[in-house]
Amino acid sequence: QVQLEESGGGLVQTGGSLRLSCVVSGGTFSRYTMAWFRQTPGKEREFVAVHSVRGGYTKYSDSVKGRFTISRVNAENTVYLQINSLRPEDTGLYYCAASSTIIMSAATNGRQYGYWGQGTQVTVSS
Repeated sequence: QVQLEESGGGLVQTGGSLRLSCVVSGGTFSRYTMAWFRQTPGKEREFVAVHSVRGGYTKYSDSVKGRFTISRVNAENTVYLQINSLRPEDTGLYYCAASSTIIMSAATNGRQYGYWGQGTQVTVSS
């Protein structure tokens, strides 16, 4: 059974930074396209970033581009999300997601991911 566990969230001030981690167990991490989504207050779950299986391809939502960086370490079965220059509107529950079958053109669609973690809360104070 594939399991994803996020960590690293917390309370930070505007302009601060956090590094979120997501560890995958029960599957072959190197085969999964890995992504981060978030659920912010009053909004639907939204795509944040994705990292391909091969080639180091990444994609970001416009709202986080230039501030967030997704990376993966296959030897650690872990995907990271480095988030800098945090803003109050970044507050929310951050989820990681995994898929072994997704095509990158659909990578921003949460319905394409079969595995999800429970989320880690990020709160940015103004």
